[in-house]
Amino acid sequence: MNRISVRGFAVASATAVTAVGAVAGVASSSTGQPGSDVEATASDTTLLADIPAGQQALQTASLTQQADAQATAADAGAKKVAEEAARRQAAADADAKQKAARKAEEEAKQRKADQERASRSATRDASSFTAQSSYTIAQIQAMARQIVGAGQFQCFSNIVDHESTWNYQAENPSGAYGLVQAYPGSKMSSAGADWRTNPATQIKWGLNYMNVKYGSPCEAWSYWQVHHSY
Repeated sequence: MNRISVRGFAVASATAVTAVGAVAGVASSSTGQPGSDVEATASDTTLLADIPAGQQALQTASLTQQADAQATAADAGAKKVAEEAARRQAAADADAKQKAARKAEEEAKQRKADQERASRSATRDASSFTAQSSYTIAQIQAMARQIVGAGQFQCFSNIVDHESTWNYQAENPSGAYGLVQAYPGSKMSSAGADWRTNPATQIKWGLNYMNVKYGSPCEAWSYWQVHHSY
């Protein structure tokens, strides 16, 4: 029952009390005949009929106040229930967001681990390639595919494209040299003494450099896209 209906019921009840009292009073006085039955009936009804108008108004006001108090208590209870439901929903939403964040973080770590494994799972070692007097771009790229591995080749290729356009003899006045523009070029001697003339040696050194410094060629490529160097 809402506030309006509760209050309306109280007022209606008080009005009914007054009306019954008035009717009873009229009935008791209309006979005009004394008698035990009439007097007994009158004595029962005068409790309602004889209530002064002021007291009737007070009773009506009291019932209205009670109805208002009940309605206020009902409103407060409903508000409390709604607040508790909102609190529980907010807690559930926060928990769901935390779980989603943890899942995304775990997936990112797994992807990175997969990339690192792919970058290290070379099908051939640089030393297994027969040295030649010269190499075409297609030959060098074929070497890179086998040394770097399919999972990381495209990222490795993107860097080489920008650094040397696959020219294993590319030399920069600054001292950078080769496919990956090692600076200085002599750094690549750690991968082989033939670093100046053997693309396989340069690829091996470049792959190791990207793995050690960035975690993988794809991580190195991500860095390159922001800084235009690596």
